[in-house]
Amino acid sequence: MIWAGRILTGLFALFILGASVAPKLLQLPIAEETMAQLGWPAGYAFMIGIIELALLVLYLIPRTSILGAVLFMGLFGGAMATQIRAESPLFSHILFSIYLGLFMWGGLWLRDARLRELFPIRRK
Repeated sequence: MIWAGRILTGLFALFILGASVAPKLLQLPIAEETMAQLGWPAGYAFMIGIIELALLVLYLIPRTSILGAVLFMGLFGGAMATQIRAESPLFSHILFSIYLGLFMWGGLWLRDARLRELFPIRRK
């Protein structure tokens, strides 16, 4: 169970780094173009990339992983609100933050016994 959680956590971290943080921190044109399409003013992508990187570090450190996950959910909520405002497709864009959140919490739940005690799966 712990190894499955570590694998899910690693996959989540690699996805966030490669698909979200790196393009923003490297100031790739696609990051700014995407942000502009969603209605964000120029220059916000870099700061959001820094925030995402900080939250990822918090999530990956065992002592702060739950705090990182909670803060990530706040970021995902903002991303979802942005997609709703931009009238993006429901299942592929708006709910994508929910998919990421479930993946992130699933990895944390599998690797953290404290979280499993807090949210147990009940069997009859």
